[in-house]
Amino acid sequence: MAEPAVFEKQRSRLWGIAYRITGSVADAEDAVQETWLRWQSLPDGEADDPRAYLTAVVSRICYDRLGSARARRESYIGTWLPEPVVTDAAGGGAAQGPHDQEGRVALDDSVGVALLTVLERLTPAERTAFILHDVFAVPFPEIADVVGRTPDSVRQLASHARRRVRAETPRRSADRDEHRRTVEAFLAAVTGRDFEGLLELLDPEVVWRSDGGGKVTAARLPILGDEKVARFTQRITREFEPETMRVLVRDVNGAPGLVFVDPASAQAVVFAFTVHEGRVTEIDAVVNPDKLRHLDLESL
Repeated sequence: MAEPAVFEKQRSRLWGIAYRITGSVADAEDAVQETWLRWQSLPDGEADDPRAYLTAVVSRICYDRLGSARARRESYIGTWLPEPVVTDAAGGGAAQGPHDQEGRVALDDSVGVALLTVLERLTPAERTAFILHDVFAVPFPEIADVVGRTPDSVRQLASHARRRVRAETPRRSADRDEHRRTVEAFLAAVTGRDFEGLLELLDPEVVWRSDGGGKVTAARLPILGDEKVARFTQRITREFEPETMRVLVRDVNGAPGLVFVDPASAQAVVFAFTVHEGRVTEIDAVVNPDKLRHLDLESL
């Protein structure tokens, strides 16, 4: 059997690859577990380069699953958003529950909700090539083995994906403090029922996307414009009981966001924000309880 300690050294990186390719915490967990099982069955010393071998295995598993995942998402009710990774905003402990994802994924720009949403518009081969090459610096010949293409073809896939990502990923502030201040001001306006203050924080062309999966109340289509978004924000937050609701500032996929938890109804919403020049330009709200099962809501 291949050495378990070698696999454990790569586990964090493998999870990061799997999550970025699939956009799903559950699928990333499954892919890493399947990779581990294959590693266990591998004779000791057979993989000359364990890092490259494990990267190829987990990437292939995720790539193979993307086709069926896209088919499921075509019949998905409403907007599909990635499963959020929620961590302590101060950088302390993870708020993930038993899987401790904070220690297993570098929460940089490549894992942001806005970018993962853009990646959903790519083909499986484009997405895999972009993630492996541009984020994890995997050489094109190794990616070619994963997606079953030539290295030149993979180079073109990554280039096309890169152009789309640059064109479609929204502009955002690089100043984390500015981002956090804007999110906290948004929270104050929402909880204070300050409609005018909320309007001042929203970009005139702000976009609201919410993912309820047909399970809970959510807008099935994106909502556009500051007044419409402000009114919908007030409406959805009124569904929480103010006496029991907990509102928390937490990092959502590496940037300050919000988590609303209502212990009475066991309902939660995770909000991710895109902020540019002190205004909110995009809000992504995950309400589907199936996409929040990996969170330990009691310990948030």
